[in-house]
Amino acid sequence: MTTVRQWDIVQFRIRPQDREVHPGVVISGEEWCASGHTTNVNVLACFKKVPADSVKSHQVVLNGADGLEFQTTADCRFFYIIPKETIQSVSGRVTQERRRALGRKINEVLRLLL
Repeated sequence: MTTVRQWDIVQFRIRPQDREVHPGVVISGEEWCASGHTTNVNVLACFKKVPADSVKSHQVVLNGADGLEFQTTADCRFFYIIPKETIQSVSGRVTQERRRALGRKINEVLRLLL
């Protein structure tokens, strides 16, 4: 099983029957990720950004600084719960700047009162 940490960019299948893997950002806390008793983590799904497409109000753009080959949008509207054992690989880590952007966007999209 691949060891993951919060803010890792992982490759996973959104649905088990999917042929293609997608990048995702692990948002579960460090303690949760490190625990041998937990089998699942929360992940934001990411998708390759088409140059002609504008960035939507629920997305944050990630790029090579985060370990991705292409500009990629993280969808902050929904958290996927995936088994740790289904993670194909860890391909990068979200930069500090974009961690803050993701946190702000999640709060904005989910309208969390702070």
